[in-house]
Amino acid sequence: MALDPRIRINLERSAILVVDDNPKALEVQTSMLRGFGVRRQLKCGSAAEAQHYVVSQELDLIIIDSAMPDMDGYDFVRWLRREAPEDRRYTPVLILTGHAARGMVEKSRDCGANFVITRPFTPEILLQRIFWVAKDERQVVVADSYVGPDRRFQNIGAPLGQKGRRKDDLSTHVGAATDPNMDQMDIDMLLKPQRASL
Repeated sequence: MALDPRIRINLERSAILVVDDNPKALEVQTSMLRGFGVRRQLKCGSAAEAQHYVVSQELDLIIIDSAMPDMDGYDFVRWLRREAPEDRRYTPVLILTGHAARGMVEKSRDCGANFVITRPFTPEILLQRIFWVAKDERQVVVADSYVGPDRRFQNIGAPLGQKGRRKDDLSTHVGAATDPNMDQMDIDMLLKPQRASL
């Protein structure tokens, strides 16, 4: 679903933590956020450093790379949802991945992330996912095996107006693909909340 150009989104007061072990990728993401008017950005190159920020800072959103040494983005989200201070555990998280195979997208969903974004992505895609997070009305589920946004939904289908993504967006950082990549719209539908009639 494309953003309506008449809708004004003010991100000036948002505090966003950006975590990526690639300094160039980190700079690209923070410059996109600056372009959206985000003034308070915290950036770091490791999940361990990100844990410090979560404990010491109030955050509105976390954008984290899925594949990092030591602690990856998935482990960070699991830590956030279960072990972070109580008032910070449900901070929305966008996971970035260069490998969009169904198994990787499900891993992102199952660790408790709100949405997944595949690389390469445009500023429009990033802003759209931030907007989705802001409008996300899913309940938080706390169970033995899962903590995060409710994963149950009905009526799977592509969002209106969404175009497919390239099927060859693989990252050499995660190794050779074993499954075919998913289109961005398939990823979105796997994670986008849908209204279910009860």
